[in-house]
Amino acid sequence: MALSSSSTTLSLAATQTATSSHFTKLHHVQPPTTSLQRHPAPNEHLTNTQMQKQLRLRLTSTDKWRAGVSFFPAFLKKGKDAKELKEELLEAIAPLDRGAEATPEDQERIDQLARKLEAANRVKEPLKSDLLNGKWELIYTTSTSILQRERPKFLRSRTNYQAINVDTLRAQNQESFPFFNQVTADLTPLSPSKVAVKFDYFKILGLIPVKAPDRARGELDITYLDEDLRISRGDKGNLFILKMVDRSYRIPPS
Repeated sequence: MALSSSSTTLSLAATQTATSSHFTKLHHVQPPTTSLQRHPAPNEHLTNTQMQKQLRLRLTSTDKWRAGVSFFPAFLKKGKDAKELKEELLEAIAPLDRGAEATPEDQERIDQLARKLEAANRVKEPLKSDLLNGKWELIYTTSTSILQRERPKFLRSRTNYQAINVDTLRAQNQESFPFFNQVTADLTPLSPSKVAVKFDYFKILGLIPVKAPDRARGELDITYLDEDLRISRGDKGNLFILKMVDRSYRIPPS
């Protein structure tokens, strides 16, 4: 009986031990991996140096994008058109008495405005354009011989005109009161915009003809031309700005 009782006790003990061991194993079983389980973030395995490098690259890309954004509006910014430039030029000329009252600073400003308008010139071959024909009034120049600054104002010409007829290649300069002097010239094309000028006859007081000396020559480059405004530059560096007053005018025969 004792042996039998001891065996039963041992058996129960063994059974309890096995059960306890199995219970412990159940508590240590790893849960199955599912799609919801968190995976390491891409940067978790990067070193500090690698992460700093990536950050610098991102900042560089951002800076480039910002630079592009700030540049974009400037790229789209539209400059002034010929109409606006012409209005600005005429407004600057108005108080200068055709250039007689212009200071060196005024002359520099007018020259810069004229160059901007010349850059917008659409008539690339003015000597082939009908827009050149007719009588033009001089509204600004840097030529001292035309402005006659050395004379008292009452002895200066009030208005100066220049007429051009492209078909006959003739030109005529006219002064108004008080002397009404005139001079005519032959034109020889040197380029689609430039002519050589050879003066032939002066008319003192508009009546007395005097043959021009052979040295009375020059060149004229037409740098801007439209329906009512012309800009020209002479071979001595003078600037001439004129407005159209009579498109039908014809230069009379010599």
